[in-house]
Amino acid sequence: MKLTTQIIGFLGLLIILSSFKSSNKKAIQSTYYNQIQKDSVLTDSILVDSSLVVYTSYKESVHASYYADKFNGRKTASGEKFDNNLYTAAHKTLKFGTKVKVTNTVNNESVIVTVNDRGPFVKDREIDLSKKAFMEIAKYKLRGYLIVHLEVLEE
Repeated sequence: MKLTTQIIGFLGLLIILSSFKSSNKKAIQSTYYNQIQKDSVLTDSILVDSSLVVYTSYKESVHASYYADKFNGRKTASGEKFDNNLYTAAHKTLKFGTKVKVTNTVNNESVIVTVNDRGPFVKDREIDLSKKAFMEIAKYKLRGYLIVHLEVLEE
C-alpha cells in the first residue's frame, strides 16, 4: 500500500509539473506568433541561426524550370559565375540577392535560393532554378518544370 501511494503521488506531481510547462509554452508560442504575424495573412517563418526569418507569399502555382548544364561557368546578369551546384535562381523582376523559398506543390518539398540572374525567357515560366535546387524538390525528374509556390524573404 505504501508503494502504491508513493507511485500515485509521483504521477500526480508529474501531471502538475507538466501542466505548468505546457501552459507557459502556449503563452510563449502565442507571443511569438503575434510578433511575426504583421499585416500579411500569408506568412511563414523559420528559425535560422537563432534569428527569425519571415517569408511572405509571392506567387502560387507557377512554373519553375532549371538551367541546362551548358550554362555552368557563364556569367549571370548579376556578374557572378553560374554554378549548377549552388542554390541560385533567375527571376525577371526580383532584385539580385533576394532569398526565395520555392515549394513543390506535389510533394511539399522546399528549397531556399538566391536570385542572381534574369530569366526565364520562356513564356509562362516564373523562375529558373539551379539544377541542384530543382532536383532537391523534384526528387525525381519526370519533366523539365514543376508547379511551385514562391515565398520571398521579408527584409
